[in-house]
This record gives sequence, structure tokens and C-alpha cells, in this order.
Amino acid sequence: MFCPFCGAQETRVIDSRLSNDGILVRRRRECLQCKERFTTHETIEFNMPRVVKSDGSREPFKEEKLRAGFLRALERRPVAIDKIEAAINQIRKKLMVRGEREVASREVGEAVMDALRDLDQVAYVRFASVYRSFQDVEEFRDVIEGLKAVD
Repeated sequence: MFCPFCGAQETRVIDSRLSNDGILVRRRRECLQCKERFTTHETIEFNMPRVVKSDGSREPFKEEKLRAGFLRALERRPVAIDKIEAAINQIRKKLMVRGEREVASREVGEAVMDALRDLDQVAYVRFASVYRSFQDVEEFRDVIEGLKAVD
């Protein structure tokens, strides 16, 4: 690890801590030459499956895109960011555990809907209306009745 202050190659780890459900290691380091301290973050590099879109095209899994969908649906809703991040991590883990090289975008969308149903019902209806391309009020009513039946 190079020192960001003087560029020296020799640093030592002063402290290491797990964070983010154990998938991130935060390390406090000290440069042996200039004695400056800095923090590094170490994460596991995952091989995420490629996403197969409805038109048959394929693209790499993008966590930013998943997060943007959650944040758009949850805009102005009282849901803690920690819960959103936990839901995103859970979906990512589910996809990795499957061990498949490709996953249908529909499956990712359904996983988001399942997570939103547990986080916030208004956000769930918002996401479902766009994701399933609701055409009329009856489709909204059906989804809302489905939520009432579960409660």
C-alpha cells in the first residue's frame, strides 16, 4: 500500500474493523516513513451474474442501478437508508449465492418488489405501477387489495 502523503511503499496496519455486514474491512494505517495515518477500505470482489433484459440483450449487473430504483420508489418516504442498503445487500447476496452466470431482469425486478413490500407499501405500489406498466386504476386497485389481504 502506497502512502497517499509521501508515496512510500512501507505502511503498517494499526487497526482493522469489519463493517457493512462483514463484507467490508476498514483498516487504519500508518506510513513508516512520514508517520502520517490514513484509512483504507477492503472489499471482496464479486463475480455478479449478467442481467438478461426483456429484449434479450445482456448487461453487467449494476448495483447503482438497483439503488437508484429503490431511492426513486422511496423518495419522500420515511425509510432509513440503513434499511435500504440492507435490502440491496440482500438482493445482491441472493444473486451471488445462486451461482448462475446470468439472471433475468424480471427476477431482479421481482426481488426489488418483494423488498419494497416489506419496507414501505406506498413505495411498493409506486415501483409496481412503473415496473408492471399499469394501464388503468383497476391495476392499482388489484395491487392495493393484494396488500390488504396480506395484512
